[in-house]
Amino acid sequence: MGFIIGTVIAIGCILGGFSAMGGHVSVIWQPWELVIICGTSLGTFIVANTLLTIKDTGRALLDAVLDRAPKQRNYLDVLGVLYTLMRELRGKARNEVEQHVDNPDESTIFKAFPEVLANKDLTSFICDYCRLIIIGNARPHEIEALMDEEIHTMIQDKLKPYHALASIGDGLPAIGIIAAVLGVIKAMGALDEAPEVLGHLIGAALVGTFAGIFISYGVIQPLASKIKITREQGCRSYIIVKQTLLAFMNGAMPQIALEHGRKTIASHCRPSIDRVENETVAGAGAAGEKKAA
Repeated sequence: MGFIIGTVIAIGCILGGFSAMGGHVSVIWQPWELVIICGTSLGTFIVANTLLTIKDTGRALLDAVLDRAPKQRNYLDVLGVLYTLMRELRGKARNEVEQHVDNPDESTIFKAFPEVLANKDLTSFICDYCRLIIIGNARPHEIEALMDEEIHTMIQDKLKPYHALASIGDGLPAIGIIAAVLGVIKAMGALDEAPEVLGHLIGAALVGTFAGIFISYGVIQPLASKIKITREQGCRSYIIVKQTLLAFMNGAMPQIALEHGRKTIASHCRPSIDRVENETVAGAGAAGEKKAA
């Protein structure tokens, strides 16, 4: 919604200001200039990126426009899964816990948090490191180094659409100049025409420069920035898992380990201690009592 509102405001101000200065908006509508600019940009985008990156860019654009960044509810679900797993790790036999991490799709713990289970990458990340904790041979600092490397690699992969679009955005003003030059070449072939015709052709050519700059700085670059913000927020869940499990490995009680994870959440969407306790600690305790009964 924010993208749509912002774009409408930007285009409205440009066209409104141009009209207020006495310009004719119809002159700006040069579809073939847009075909040159957008087609060239699309072609270079396809040349510069793999098929996987191209597909992922489509998903990233959709997520950015629809603002699909994790919300407080998503973080609470992650903390809930972690707390329940840590209780199991602390109080159950090894084989009882292994069945949850070996087959999360059939695990009652993960089924209780369907949003987490639907994120296959995050589920695998949680299960992999819980499995290492179960084995018990790895030291906390070794696990931390491994987590850091995996998260770093993951963030690089998640930000490939951002870098791809940013590169196209950087090149769009130059592509707009190409369209303008082609328009000037066309105008040069009409030097024997009336001044009105020649002026129209030159004006149409300059629209290419305008369109290239506007599409770059008014559309593509803002979208790339929104993708970066959305993807980085999506990776925050992995940081929560990392800090929580490391605190648990270093001897912290599950309730205390959760606080380590909670503190890594941005302040504007960080749940309060009371809410985390009510929805994870107290909720898991009540579920356990109900199951025992």
